[in-house]
Amino acid sequence: MKLVAALFLAAIFTPACNEAPKEVDLKHQIGLQLYSIRGEMQKDPVGSTQKVGAMGYNTVEPAGYNNAEGTFYGIPAAEFAALCAENNLKCICSHVGGPNPCEVSMDECLTWWKKTIADHKTAGCLYIVQPSMPGAAYDSIPGLQKYCELFNNVGVLCKSEGLQFGYHNHSGEFTTVFDTPEGPVRLYDYMLTHCDADKVFFELDLYWITKGGCDPIEYFQKYPGRFKAYHVKDKLEVGASGEIDFTALYAQADVAGMEFQIIEQEAFAEGLTPFESIKISLDNARAAQAAADARK
Repeated sequence: MKLVAALFLAAIFTPACNEAPKEVDLKHQIGLQLYSIRGEMQKDPVGSTQKVGAMGYNTVEPAGYNNAEGTFYGIPAAEFAALCAENNLKCICSHVGGPNPCEVSMDECLTWWKKTIADHKTAGCLYIVQPSMPGAAYDSIPGLQKYCELFNNVGVLCKSEGLQFGYHNHSGEFTTVFDTPEGPVRLYDYMLTHCDADKVFFELDLYWITKGGCDPIEYFQKYPGRFKAYHVKDKLEVGASGEIDFTALYAQADVAGMEFQIIEQEAFAEGLTPFESIKISLDNARAAQAAADARK
């Protein structure tokens, strides 16, 4: 596996004589959050990764990291990177949930994160994302502030190792509103203003923000450049519900600051296998982005 991976990487990164290396357009490379096929990844991570690469995805975002073992779906970090490379994929980003800073010390949290960052660097990741926070962050401003402080610190650690750190939302970040002396403050807005822009980016889940009653484009315009990743999601297959105008959202990618995109599915249309379903999402996302590009 390692030899094949080395040959593959040499082939794609070694330019021909007198030919300048070409930059990879990450904005138009579409990734898959492997939580979409979580059952399949648990049973057969190698075969499932092969299928994802064969259907045309370019990158993956695992949700199966084990800090104690330094593995992804039970596979050591370097071998997981090689598995992805063998299948024309890159492990570009990963969803990781670290210790709760409201329960343990900042030093203990950061010790855990240092090991996590090292393993993700070995896996070839460019980004690490925390996908959620526990209830303490939703209970009070002090609880949320603890997380903002942690995320800023983790962002510094990631930056020192050549990675970037971000946060992924669900709907609760938009439906939770705190009463403050200055007036009501939505949880997500608090994070955007208290997580430093040079340390923490936001992976905006385009489905969950709409379920939370907010407009992604309004956030792009209010906080330009903060959303380096799109989580491209719909109720079922991307674009199938007709409730989200993905073409309009792709048209705002430069304003948002989008650098990469990841498709995630949590459910599938009746009669479709998970692999059939995520292929439809891939095709629909590509079509929406192409339509947005045609408008320019």
